[in-house]
Amino acid sequence: MILFPAIDLKDGQAVRLLHGRMETATVFNEDPAAQARAFAEQGFSWLHLVDLNGAFEGRPVNAAAVEAILGAVDLPAQLGGGIRDLQTIERWLTLGLRRVILGTVAVKDPALVREACRAFPGRIVLGIDARGGRVAVEGWAEVSEVTALDLARRFEDAGAAAIVYTDIDRDGALEGANVAATAELAAAISTPVIASGGVASLDDLAALLQVAASGIEGVISGRALYDGRIDPSSALALLASAHEGTGDERVGPC
Repeated sequence: MILFPAIDLKDGQAVRLLHGRMETATVFNEDPAAQARAFAEQGFSWLHLVDLNGAFEGRPVNAAAVEAILGAVDLPAQLGGGIRDLQTIERWLTLGLRRVILGTVAVKDPALVREACRAFPGRIVLGIDARGGRVAVEGWAEVSEVTALDLARRFEDAGAAAIVYTDIDRDGALEGANVAATAELAAAISTPVIASGGVASLDDLAALLQVAASGIEGVISGRALYDGRIDPSSALALLASAHEGTGDERVGPC
């Protein structure tokens, strides 16, 4: 199981939000590229990037910060937020992102998601962000009538590389991951799931590892890494020991 450190971008800075509300932003690093270098030095193998302004405005806003990150480290990275058309997807992949995450368009323009999966196999991730079990879109400002499971099932045959499943009610709150809901979703579909929201301790990582066989291939952590609740070396050692115990030689998603 891969641990993805999150760099959420607002106004060119690395921040964390509480429950996805922009007014709750806490700035953790004014230089996102420096933060990316720090994560690389700590031994992480992937980065998870979010353009928060872009998610609300429906277009890339923190492009300069993302490009600075890509230029600063030689780590595969995935990005979500404000990616709403094929041209933007292609541009980001050409600039060096390994994968892009499509959230709002999965609800509002599913044909685009399918087209992107065909055009860029293995490089499209679905972002399913749920509040009370219902999918939220437009930077989590709107809650649809679609359930997380229903949306995931709609794209079972699309060829997405993975699904990032975020429990908005826990995001940034350090209240613990929603292990049960994540495992339930992963077990119901064939697409690999990446857990997100509420991860606060090594215990959360251990709990997710216990149900990883349901189809959970990764977990995203933000605030807990920034404020020291999760020690990077201990977390990576925990996941590495679990990997060695399975005898699974896969190197993770690509």
